[in-house]
Amino acid sequence: MINFNLTNRVAIVTGGTRGIGRGITESFLKSGARVVASYAGNHDAANAFKAQLGELGENLYLEAFDVSDASAVEEFWNRMNEQFEQIHILVNNSGIRRDNLSPIMPDEDWARVLDINLTGTFLMTKRAVNHFLSKRYGRIINMSSVGGSLGLPGQANYAASKAGIIGMTKSLAIEYAKKNITLNCVSPGFIQSNMTDKIVESIKAVLTSRIPMSKLGTGEDVANTAAFLSSDSASYITGETIHVNGGMYMA
Repeated sequence: MINFNLTNRVAIVTGGTRGIGRGITESFLKSGARVVASYAGNHDAANAFKAQLGELGENLYLEAFDVSDASAVEEFWNRMNEQFEQIHILVNNSGIRRDNLSPIMPDEDWARVLDINLTGTFLMTKRAVNHFLSKRYGRIINMSSVGGSLGLPGQANYAASKAGIIGMTKSLAIEYAKKNITLNCVSPGFIQSNMTDKIVESIKAVLTSRIPMSKLGTGEDVANTAAFLSSDSASYITGETIHVNGGMYMA
């Protein structure tokens, strides 16, 4: 794992205790940052993750709340503003999938995926920008997906949410470029995670056959990209989407 210098930085990683988010959290901690990792409510799993980190866990703070709940997001940021003099980095990683073919997709599954993935990203970003503007510094990394660019069957809701994240990120990058606030997307392909573990092997084999590298990526691949975009090495990059997919989709 590549360790960029994030010493004295404070980062927020939503969905930061499992899967890709867990990898990003670990990467940031190893790079010297203090990390606030949010999660949806599995307290035992979150605390177990913190314990497994050993000494690194001393710089990990856990927060349980729903990113799609505007009141909960506001309360969270109020706590952060009281606890830390400055927040430097936000990684919007919280996301869910509820796959189904569109004719039989329940309306609530469409709405919930958009609420968590897209609205949650907007609500967290909105509050982060308010904080960053006062400091004239900020790094925001939004997690999209190859599905948002390529489209995948049975994932109309998920693909729509991830495509929306790309468009939103570009718009906000323009709005705040002069304020030393950068916004970029990381767009993973098929990464070994809790989500891909649920895909049946026959479908996974078909998907892998579409990847030129013929393998799934790792959380480390994504974490390294997020760490780079959060570092001073990426200070002149904004509004971009970096695809981490083994060649499955090339913009």
